Amino acid sequence: METPDVINLLFVDDDTGYIAVAQQLLSKYQAKKFNVVWKQDGKSATEELSKNTSIDMVLIEYYLPEINGLDVTRSIREKKIEVPIIFLTSSRDFRLAIEAMKYGVEDYIVKDDAVDSVLPRTIVNILERVYLKRKIAQQQKADLIAKKRTDAIRELVVTVCHEFNNPLAAMKISTDILSRQQLSPEEKQLVKELDKNIGLVEKEITKLRDINFDKVDFDEV
Repeated sequence: METPDVINLLFVDDDTGYIAVAQQLLSKYQAKKFNVVWKQDGKSATEELSKNTSIDMVLIEYYLPEINGLDVTRSIREKKIEVPIIFLTSSRDFRLAIEAMKYGVEDYIVKDDAVDSVLPRTIVNILERVYLKRKIAQQQKADLIAKKRTDAIRELVVTVCHEFNNPLAAMKISTDILSRQQLSPEEKQLVKELDKNIGLVEKEITKLRDINFDKVDFDEV
């Protein structure tokens, strides 16, 4: 999972001057292309996110009309929208940024520090980090599913082997008793063949029981 060549950003900020500067900084960045959607208030931002599933990241200013950036962030999370969020701060009151982290915000940017290539590089780095975390989470989920499947198959095999062993043991006792009886040559041969086949079944059951299921790729079976 890699970051896309074109990154769709949603800026939530009523500062037109900053948005103009941000767009200029992003347009000069050569490694990635940025497509910016701009909303000036929280309500229109959440509406945009509800209908536009192509947004890769949201950047939210704290000081917004009507509701602040923290409340917008809370609203986005309450709607179960899992888009990565960067918190923008126009001041250096990091208490706001720390509070925003409680809602799963990936990071914060001080506007005055986001000059030259700092803003686009920060966005790309954070997005790459988010994608890496998602990739790791997906792999961990796949590993857990595989382990549960392996454990279920192992339990089934143990049950099947147990169910076979009981009648096989009874059959072995019966053939042993029969072999001690006065039998015709043909009957002795039949008992001998039966005992041989019981032994073959026992060997196959032992092989099945001793399989190391942790090394079996069930997707290739």
